[in-house]
Amino acid sequence: MASIYQKADIYDLLEDREHIEIYKKHWAALLKDKGIHSFLDVSIGSGSVTLPLAEMRIEVSGSDLSEEMLEKCKGKAQNAGYNMNLKCSDFRDLSCWEGKEFDCVASTGNSLPHVQNTDVLKALEQMDSLVKDNGYLYLDMRNWEKILHDRNRFFLYNPVFIGEDRVNLIQVWDYHADDSMTFNLLYTFEKNNQIFQKEEFEETYYPIKRGMIIDKLKSLGYTEINIQCFPACFSMPEFERVEWYCIMAKKH
Repeated sequence: MASIYQKADIYDLLEDREHIEIYKKHWAALLKDKGIHSFLDVSIGSGSVTLPLAEMRIEVSGSDLSEEMLEKCKGKAQNAGYNMNLKCSDFRDLSCWEGKEFDCVASTGNSLPHVQNTDVLKALEQMDSLVKDNGYLYLDMRNWEKILHDRNRFFLYNPVFIGEDRVNLIQVWDYHADDSMTFNLLYTFEKNNQIFQKEEFEETYYPIKRGMIIDKLKSLGYTEINIQCFPACFSMPEFERVEWYCIMAKKH
């Protein structure tokens, strides 16, 4: 089964200007008074979450394992007049950025759970090596503890309209004995109440517990570890109820 990250155009269908404005509010709330001028996203994908930073006059760089997603990100940046440094790289090996340091190094888009937990710890070490003293490490992801507790199987998105076409996305989640999960993604395309196209994808995830990440950040010397709702412009409910969250930690 194909990966959604091989189909950047379909991946971006559910993104619109409303999402971009929400992400701008997210970053404005999160980065206020932190003096962040350079930002590296090691899982930048097509840039949906990170590109709004460029509108805030932050120097944005990015890397990703998917060349197709990077090409999509590059096109978006060029169309908006941004000059971005983009590299193809696995976040478990960030040697392509050797010699550079950033005010903030991030992994956006629930990307870390694509690899096993031990590899997540390696990725955090790689990210840390690129953070300036008194800089920040950032990540956002689904609340996997809530997912594993609730064990829901169906996740529905609001449809989007492209001209006369309606695009629907349904996710069906499979839970496995080894604690991994498969997200089955079904896109349907409709016109005049008739489906004329279907696209199916599978993604494997390895749920991450919040405590594991916080313990690793502490061992790397991070303090002021703040957990907020994602997007951060929304109020944070009790952790057991939040769907997505983000972590921002300062390096000392």
